[in-house]
Amino acid sequence: MAINYQHLKARRFEPVHQHYSERDTMLYALSLGMGNDPMDETALPFVFEGAPGGLRALPSLAVVLGYPGFWAREADTGIDWVKLLHGEQRMRIHQPLPAQAEVVGHSRITHITDKGDGKGAILVTERRVETTQGALLATVQSVSFLRGDGGYSQHSGGQQPSDAGLPALQATPEDRAPDFSDTQATRPESALLYRLLGDYNPLHADPAVARKAGFERPILHGLASYGLVTRAVLRQCADNNPARLSALDIRFTSPVYPGETLVTDIWRVPGAPGRLQLRARVAERDKVVLSHGMAELAS
Repeated sequence: MAINYQHLKARRFEPVHQHYSERDTMLYALSLGMGNDPMDETALPFVFEGAPGGLRALPSLAVVLGYPGFWAREADTGIDWVKLLHGEQRMRIHQPLPAQAEVVGHSRITHITDKGDGKGAILVTERRVETTQGALLATVQSVSFLRGDGGYSQHSGGQQPSDAGLPALQATPEDRAPDFSDTQATRPESALLYRLLGDYNPLHADPAVARKAGFERPILHGLASYGLVTRAVLRQCADNNPARLSALDIRFTSPVYPGETLVTDIWRVPGAPGRLQLRARVAERDKVVLSHGMAELAS
């Protein structure tokens, strides 16, 4: 079964109601390695409810709230889900996330782009995370690469459209060194912790499944790496204040293995106060794993 543009664009997602507690907020931060160093007082506001000023939520917690599940696996989509890759993650924070709240996730498909036979298709889903009172907390966009679903518009004789897609992300500078670099070690069990937030894909837990997918061992969730980059931006450029981050977009280029060290390189954008470009690499393999990153900070 091939994908059908009109069918997917019209797909209805039921609102996802979720209560998250201070315990969930702390678990999210702990799964990203915050608290690995018991003497790191900068981590306390995210992992300890007794910290001065109370518990704070990392902005990237928004990407796991109101999540509709791995719906692309459902038969009616026509998606060859085994070949689906998470290509990019984009996030806008409209107001700081509470440490605990009742929220609703409203999801929809906004773009489907046909790249042609052998080149796949691009699918963009958008999720608005709101309080039950209707206050918008965050808008998150996931860009998926459907490797097995290209050519759908040509095969239909032009009856199925192809969207233009989202504006392209910009590569980081090649002509100058980063203004900041942040190093974060991950723990061997980090993927097992992160999956407790709702993504139970066995690729992140079962060595046999990982080997079948072509990996030497279970890999870290891409959104966990995204959270680590969020933490790096706050620590290096925002005085550890989550309220200052208003946006973060990035492209996933290669997996991270639990236990590896992630180095986030950050560049200021000349003439654009509060705007940053970034990428992340694994120190042990000197491998770029997230690229084309952009973050925006409020003053």
